[in-house]
Amino acid sequence: VTIDQGEGSAASVTKVMAGAYQAGFGDVNAIAQMAATRPGEAPVMVYMLYNRAPYALIVKASGPVRSIRDLEGRTLGSPAGGAAARMFPVVAARSGIDAGKVQWMNMAPNLQEQMLLKDHVEGSAVFSVTSYMNLVAQGVDPDRDIRWFHYADHGVDLYGNGVLVSRSFLREQPEAAAGLVRAIHRAVRDTVADPDAAMAALKAREPLLDAALEKRRLLYALRTVMLTPEVAARGVGDVDDARMARAMGQLQQAFSLPRLPAPGEVFDRQFLAPLAERKIVLA
Repeated sequence: VTIDQGEGSAASVTKVMAGAYQAGFGDVNAIAQMAATRPGEAPVMVYMLYNRAPYALIVKASGPVRSIRDLEGRTLGSPAGGAAARMFPVVAARSGIDAGKVQWMNMAPNLQEQMLLKDHVEGSAVFSVTSYMNLVAQGVDPDRDIRWFHYADHGVDLYGNGVLVSRSFLREQPEAAAGLVRAIHRAVRDTVADPDAAMAALKAREPLLDAALEKRRLLYALRTVMLTPEVAARGVGDVDDARMARAMGQLQQAFSLPRLPAPGEVFDRQFLAPLAERKIVLA
């Protein structure tokens, strides 16, 4: 198995769809957007890792924004076309916010936290798992100094990243696809059971990695987007079809999709282990 570094969760979807790779780690919402315009061609997710899409709004804890409704009249930062910003109207509608009273400033993704900390914007729409460690790297305690508004806590049903495969790989090499899911699931179980061993394995592949920082990122991701109450009930790797259908509707609303993909077009659970083997609890 050859593993290459990715260039973002949406790019993984397009590269697998183009045939450059048979599998990848990417965003189910990007799959849905492809499926809406090119049904039958988009990749399929076979193992969900991020049970909650890691979209969030961040503000300074010391600032005037104490609740999500305080965002009216504020200026928020986002990369041009950023998914978290595109989904904001869904959050606004469910939180009683007039989205038209929120201003947006476009900026490079790597400047989002810096622009907030320097008060160029009053909040930023971010990918939480990435932003959390960006803040740590800038000497900020993201748990104490930053107030987080996670979209999943404000009515957004979207799932996030997971393991996806091309339709041709699924059709022509189902045994290999099943083996990939088994191997990744074993790795997830082992990682949750012993995060330090996981960091040692990661450092063996990437010697320049800061294992302490990456362990903190891992534990944050497990706590906030992976091991949710739904996962406790349904097991890691799976989705709830009714919730997925609602998520597709929200995605269609935010991105004006020409058609609404069915849950089965974007997620295939045929290779998942039995529920008893997918019950995982973080110690």
